[in-house]
Amino acid sequence: MDQHSIAVGKLKNIGPTVARRLNEIGIHSKSDLERVGVVTAYCEVKQRYPEASIPVCYYLYSLEGALKNQHWDEIGDDVKLSLKERANRFWNALS
Repeated sequence: MDQHSIAVGKLKNIGPTVARRLNEIGIHSKSDLERVGVVTAYCEVKQRYPEASIPVCYYLYSLEGALKNQHWDEIGDDVKLSLKERANRFWNALS
């Protein structure tokens, strides 16, 4: 099986709730997530569920880890900081 065609629900760090929410925004496979990008996917899910408390580690870091086949906690602090800064810029642009 092509690694890029793997369903998001089969990727590391992605549980059923995260997979369902990604599917709802049109992300069904690893290649979809790569195409959209981790920050955009995170922000779109967060925007779709404004009432939900969506911990950064469960989505932003988990999505990054899913693409790298790493547990979200293994992602370096510099990468985590960069992801958070990019997500903040995305939100500020919407304001």
